[in-house]
Amino acid sequence: MAGIALAQPARAGEMSPGMVVQKIADDLADSIGSRREELKNDHEKLIREIDAILLPHFDIEYASLLVLGRSAREATPEQRSRFAKAFYNSIAHRYAEGLLNYTRGNVRVLPFKGELNDKRTIVRTEVVLDDGKSVAVDYAFRKSSSDDWKAYDVIIEGISYITNYRNQVAAEIQASSLDSLIQRLESQGEKALESLEKRAGSQ
Repeated sequence: MAGIALAQPARAGEMSPGMVVQKIADDLADSIGSRREELKNDHEKLIREIDAILLPHFDIEYASLLVLGRSAREATPEQRSRFAKAFYNSIAHRYAEGLLNYTRGNVRVLPFKGELNDKRTIVRTEVVLDDGKSVAVDYAFRKSSSDDWKAYDVIIEGISYITNYRNQVAAEIQASSLDSLIQRLESQGEKALESLEKRAGSQ
């Protein structure tokens, strides 16, 4: 994997998208994989560790706008901000426990193919599961306003989480309202964390 970073040229002091993915993988292994038992019993700390690793490299605001789709045009700045935070938290809390099983070496960044666009690109990886099977996981990146690369979409086995959630969000907004959706997501994030903490306390 040492040569992968060279496959995506970057200016001095700037990480290429491939480097970003590799850094996230390495940081997860160092911060979470090596402290599994400690974080298993302290889920608030687990969430903080995940936030510290992922948030600097993910464009949550842009991703949330894509998920909202047409509804983003009618949303107020406060609604967009609340949705972005609630949407991220609901996902992060839902998958937090799964990251406890993260170990170094189960993510392989594939050699870069195609052009590295000045504004957008895709990084392809393979995630090796416990049973030895591999899953294709791709990351869509864009240049942020601060001129660094940030991921905004994750495509697992060809299925985009942006597209997947956009359809669900559109249906729920149509059936109720954006405010109702935001409140549900905020409540869902809190309940997910409470559930994790209860499971930790019962072990």
